[in-house]
Amino acid sequence: MDIGSDIPKIPNYKLSEQQFLLTHTDLTPEARKKIIEEVIDTIKAEHAAPYYKYLPTVVKDFPYQDSVYQQLASENAKEIEELKAKIKEAEGEEETELDVATTTTKLAEYYTKIIDRENATETFNKVLELAVGTGHKIDHYLTLARLDFFFNDLPQVRKDLDQVANLIEKGGDWERRNRFKAYSGIYSLATRNFAEAAKLLIDSLATFTSTELCSYEQIAHYAIVSGVISLDRVDLKEKIIDSPEILSIYSSAANLEPLLNLTNSLYTCQYNCFFEYLLQSYDKLLLPNKYLHPHANYFLREMRCKAYGQLLESYKSLSLKSMAANFSISEEFLDQDLCKFIPNNKLNCVIDKVNGIIETNRPDNKNNQYHLLIKQGDGLLTKLQKYGAAVKLSGAERVLQ
Repeated sequence: MDIGSDIPKIPNYKLSEQQFLLTHTDLTPEARKKIIEEVIDTIKAEHAAPYYKYLPTVVKDFPYQDSVYQQLASENAKEIEELKAKIKEAEGEEETELDVATTTTKLAEYYTKIIDRENATETFNKVLELAVGTGHKIDHYLTLARLDFFFNDLPQVRKDLDQVANLIEKGGDWERRNRFKAYSGIYSLATRNFAEAAKLLIDSLATFTSTELCSYEQIAHYAIVSGVISLDRVDLKEKIIDSPEILSIYSSAANLEPLLNLTNSLYTCQYNCFFEYLLQSYDKLLLPNKYLHPHANYFLREMRCKAYGQLLESYKSLSLKSMAANFSISEEFLDQDLCKFIPNNKLNCVIDKVNGIIETNRPDNKNNQYHLLIKQGDGLLTKLQKYGAAVKLSGAERVLQ
């Protein structure tokens, strides 16, 4: 799906993803060489001298050449000098603060484009000190958030997004609110708040325009991951499996197939192929992703627990042999795996090893629902009594008048 945006695509998030692959994943020599060549081509095209100098500090085999750096740095210096001259001219001619802010913004965006994080942050902070409108401030903080996402500085991303949240309360428009939703969704995903990520990212699918942050296919990828792990079966069906936006990318996003198969196998209870799709998703869609890599093992564990729990809900007791056959795994593996989840009550069952039986001991939901109803009823009665007292008082005041 081709979705455009007028927002400058700076910094180039693909460079950050390629850097992640070079530093955190096992690549074949051919694949590694190809990625490095692509990175160098992009750096040269965007004249990103600061990033070219930074890369050897994190990618040990990066083929740095000082002559290349000097050429790129020379081009940067020329452009920066021209932009600074325009800022000085705007200040000297006593232009409005808006004109000064506009010219300073261009310098900040250029620093962002060449991935000079320190100067970009410093210059944007200067822009934000000037009297610029709420909408422009939101744009600047979102650019800073992208820069901090680029370097995976999630604590700073949180600060950027908190500033945006405060500004949006004062008057962010529809388009900026939607962009903020996508940014917040990816932040929630990166910090393992999958429930919040699912809510935000699924909502973003229908209104997504933030191609400066990631592609539409990626936002769908993140929505599915966060949804399949956090949603119940009803919501999973409605918001992921039957989602028009997800359905629309089936034919064009072949690389998401393992994840889509995993989601469908969980919902349709096709447990015999569940593990196959889970491992494919782990290898192809979680480990190579900069936001999901830290949570790949957690996802693997929680999805197994979710599938086990879903199957056990249908039985009061089930043989270990039968359950293992359902998942096409060995009894030994299943026994060991269940023992990881039972002690901390993530699965409500016990294993009778003598007879090879798994017995469920689900809590009495009806009893819990009864107590919840009583509690909510008491709360409602209290509110009604307060409302009734307020109405009587109001009526008495009118009579006295």
